[in-house]
Amino acid sequence: MTALVHTRAGLQPFLDGFANGKRGVAMTMGALHEGHLELLKKARHDCDLVVATIFVNPLQFGPNEDFDRYPRTLDDDLKLCAEAGVDVVYAPAVEEVYPGGQPIVKVTPGPMGEVLEGAFRPGFFTGVLTIVNKLLNLTDPHMAFFGQKDAQQLALVRRMVLDLNMPVEIVGVPTVRDEDGLAKSSRNRYLSPEERTTALTLSRALFAGQEKTTDGADAVREAASAVLEPAAQAGRIDVDYLALVDPRDFSEVSPTFSGEAVLALAARVGTTRLIDNLPLILTSPGAR
Repeated sequence: MTALVHTRAGLQPFLDGFANGKRGVAMTMGALHEGHLELLKKARHDCDLVVATIFVNPLQFGPNEDFDRYPRTLDDDLKLCAEAGVDVVYAPAVEEVYPGGQPIVKVTPGPMGEVLEGAFRPGFFTGVLTIVNKLLNLTDPHMAFFGQKDAQQLALVRRMVLDLNMPVEIVGVPTVRDEDGLAKSSRNRYLSPEERTTALTLSRALFAGQEKTTDGADAVREAASAVLEPAAQAGRIDVDYLALVDPRDFSEVSPTFSGEAVLALAARVGTTRLIDNLPLILTSPGAR
């Protein structure tokens, strides 16, 4: 049975009970879907104690973003956590997480947090890294599980753990997709049936780019752009960015780059902003 606690004091007995075991945490904002389930199942496989956090973090929402609109479905979330074998759900109030009110001390992401998502959502990654740092302190895990769908977030969390000497292993879990390719997201529920069909353009663009990995970085970008452009010109999607980046620092890769890369994009479909990415292995044409 999955327990529900709202305070650090309520969580402590579970941590004490597995003082000698491997403790894992998966951090969520609720509105759980199959992608979250994969995180939780991976944690269940790897750990003795599995903690899921559910907290809609106000610090990572901008003034014109959907904090109040963000779905809160705790009862349904608890059922999914139980299905995945979660031991305890930690769902704190804002006052529990930010006891001093708006925090004065925050975690700054640096240059890697100022590009792509960071450029379009100023302050977003400061909010993300601050809450991840807090929840790592509050849940005291050996392992923390994050989805690869939020590739820039995952990279920044890994860098924070490295730079701040935090004693936790960060585990990336592959993106979960519907059969038609659309990446699972809590925001998909905002899409009308017509918008959902349009949203498939994002994953199709990524897969088109993936087919060109042996032709070099420029060919990858061109193939993905060719899929996006007709929908953008028709006004069905509004593209924020399409980028092919080095996962170590999220800088754009050069035309002759070879090795691991991430093809990432963000676009608005109707009023819903979606992100997606694919990890790729690039081969420079000159290397063949």
